[in-house]
Amino acid sequence: MSAAASEIHPKTVRGVTRVARNAKSAAAQLATASTAEKNAALQAIADGLRANSAKILTANEADLAAGEANGLSAALLDRLSLSEERIEAIAASVEKVIDLDDPIGNIVVGRTLPNGIRLTQTRVPMGVIGAIYEARPNVTVDIAILSLKAGNATVLRGGSAAEKSNSEIIAVLRRAVESAGLPADTVNGIDQYGREGASVLMNARDYVDLLIPRGGAELINTVVQESIVPVIETGIGNVHMFIDSSATVKTAVDLVLNSKTHRPSVCNSLETLLVHEKAAKRVLPKILERLEAAGVVVHADSDVAQLAPESMKIRKVSRRDWAKEYLDLELAVKIVTGIDEAIDHIRAYTSGHTEVIVTKDIDNAETFVAGIDAAAVGVNVSTRFTDGGELGFGAEVGISTQKLHARGPMGVEQLTTTKWVMVGNGQVRL
Repeated sequence: MSAAASEIHPKTVRGVTRVARNAKSAAAQLATASTAEKNAALQAIADGLRANSAKILTANEADLAAGEANGLSAALLDRLSLSEERIEAIAASVEKVIDLDDPIGNIVVGRTLPNGIRLTQTRVPMGVIGAIYEARPNVTVDIAILSLKAGNATVLRGGSAAEKSNSEIIAVLRRAVESAGLPADTVNGIDQYGREGASVLMNARDYVDLLIPRGGAELINTVVQESIVPVIETGIGNVHMFIDSSATVKTAVDLVLNSKTHRPSVCNSLETLLVHEKAAKRVLPKILERLEAAGVVVHADSDVAQLAPESMKIRKVSRRDWAKEYLDLELAVKIVTGIDEAIDHIRAYTSGHTEVIVTKDIDNAETFVAGIDAAAVGVNVSTRFTDGGELGFGAEVGISTQKLHARGPMGVEQLTTTKWVMVGNGQVRL
């Protein structure tokens, strides 16, 4: 992705810089836009997506055909794929964002100082938000609409695999926003500038206030290491589930199957299953039977293999498997001696995304929640709930696995910053 500044074509530098500059001008107008104005633009976006679904699907079909020809993985093809149903779901998510409270102007802290100055910490837009992501046209909409609700402009680099889909979607979004009286440059795309364009964006500190990478480990690491624009890291999802000794068979089976097979190509999909040795003989045979029926490839040792159906082929697990984000119908499975070993294993291999315990023991649930350091920790729930839409944010721009500014699913509020406002009547410092 990266390229030395001297190697980037001057036209690319000028082009991306112009886009970023225009976005900054749009952000200045958005900062003073009313909630009603922003909501009108969001409704126009939802209506525009529905009205232009045929054009979007035609562009998406071209991207999918190119992706298959270029050997794009099944996981990425799934993320890339759109349908009438998915476009309707995206449009519906826009309308959910309309219903969210507008955080701009909210007072975080307010007090009067001893000298009479009234002091408030107030939420304000971030400004211009850049995003670099892979093969996910729905993310184009998610980032644009959440940023708009928070009063921000966006510069989007969605990758070559989704270039035609993103181009069509961004055109729809720009027309919709402009029709509602806000600047078209509220939403901008730079896919036409390729990887060099992403490098320019990572260096556009004068115009871009925040950069969010979404994708595989290589993309995220590149942006984190090379960007001079502040970055919020959305990490990979090496997600674990621990089946405690008290877990019921039905609950364990249901949660494992949903977490692994509901949509295996996404970052909150289960990747490693840990099972208490006292529950293994009771729950693992049924879990493995259902995993086999669902087409899941299991990586495990001989202890697990002994409990698998005779027809099931178990791949020998390696240390590399414990750290792997499969994003596919594959799962690493391990029998552990208890909750302490489960926590130790998770601490050794977690990506800090989502970790879940399945248990009826309240003390063990509390021990797990306290002992696990991750953006999201669950008790008796599917890992698939670590999602902005599911948690009531309307949508998300990503799931932050870092600890500064924002952590977990990033919704509207996480795309704001604050400023201190001091109101006095002529006070001077003595």
